[in-house]
Amino acid sequence: MKLPPLQALVWFTLISFATNCGATGKIEAECRNKSACKSRKFPIVQVHDPVTNQTINKFNDSAMVHLRGKVTTVVIPSFFVVVFAIGLPANGLALWILATRVKRLPSTLLLMNLAVADLLVLLGLPWRIAYHLLGNDWPFGEAFCRVSSAILYGNVYSSILFLTCIGADRYLAIVHPFFSKEVRNKRNALCLCGAVWLLLVLGMVPLYTTQLSHRIHTLNITTCYDSLLPDQRRAHYPYLIGTVVIGFMAPCLIVVFCYVSIIATLLMNEQRYGHAVVATLLVLLVFLVCLVPYNVALLVQSYNWSSDVYYYAMICLVVSTFSNCIDPFIYYYISEEFRNKLKSMISAYMSETGSGKSDQSTVRSSTHSQPKPPLLV
Repeated sequence: MKLPPLQALVWFTLISFATNCGATGKIEAECRNKSACKSRKFPIVQVHDPVTNQTINKFNDSAMVHLRGKVTTVVIPSFFVVVFAIGLPANGLALWILATRVKRLPSTLLLMNLAVADLLVLLGLPWRIAYHLLGNDWPFGEAFCRVSSAILYGNVYSSILFLTCIGADRYLAIVHPFFSKEVRNKRNALCLCGAVWLLLVLGMVPLYTTQLSHRIHTLNITTCYDSLLPDQRRAHYPYLIGTVVIGFMAPCLIVVFCYVSIIATLLMNEQRYGHAVVATLLVLLVFLVCLVPYNVALLVQSYNWSSDVYYYAMICLVVSTFSNCIDPFIYYYISEEFRNKLKSMISAYMSETGSGKSDQSTVRSSTHSQPKPPLLV
């Protein structure tokens, strides 16, 4: 059955998605033309204290306002709490179903790895919540600052890469079903997942090998990956451009191509495409709402050294974590077996709950219907 309004919505979303990618490309080109290397964090200003004869770290007025404001100390941790409360049980349940109730197909392995990546990020959120609630003060040490930052910032690119792999897998299965039988197997899926994890680990090496926590003496706090020393700015620029181009722009084009081809193939063959359309829209929603703004903000920061720009990038990073709440719905609409298992589990739970209530009511009714013993005189 054809649904013209839904079809129009799909094409509108795809065009908007391509427009965002094109805008990102233009920004990236402008960044390459900039000769000056700018920081993408709150810039630390180092001054010499003649009294103590020591170097003191401080921020400009704009950065100090942002770090003391309600957005970074109340709104951001509150949003993290919501993401944690929704994403942890949803992804935990999804991973359990995929690992124990669904056949180990290549697509299942990709979905499991995406769920694992989401859970790693969610399990690291309580530390970031505490950091912001304490007034952007990191009390957990330098080593854990590096690990938690790599996990949190790596979440953006783990979601992108695994969603790209899932889109490519669906493209092969639907658009090239005969060829896919030769390449879609467990071995290739495991190799692909291993390659993604290796790429993520290598991409986060600069975060593991760089000092990320800095003491800000004027505020009496220790920031964690929210500030950058002057000598760290130039080395940060090529890393920033590389992660955005390799980790976002290339996968962006692959995802658009795969899902446009999938929808076009289903329409030409006049097959049922309701679930495929919903899955496509959810994936594009993750990219457009959660991932595109953050990556565009990163590129803008590369040539605009401003505390205000990084402040908005912090908000975009928080929004990007909402993808962890959307991913379980992607599992539902992509995997038919996952969908059926989840429905059967919910039905079984409802049946048990209903039977338990009916048993209790039966016991109560039978108790009330028994004759009362005669009174002793």
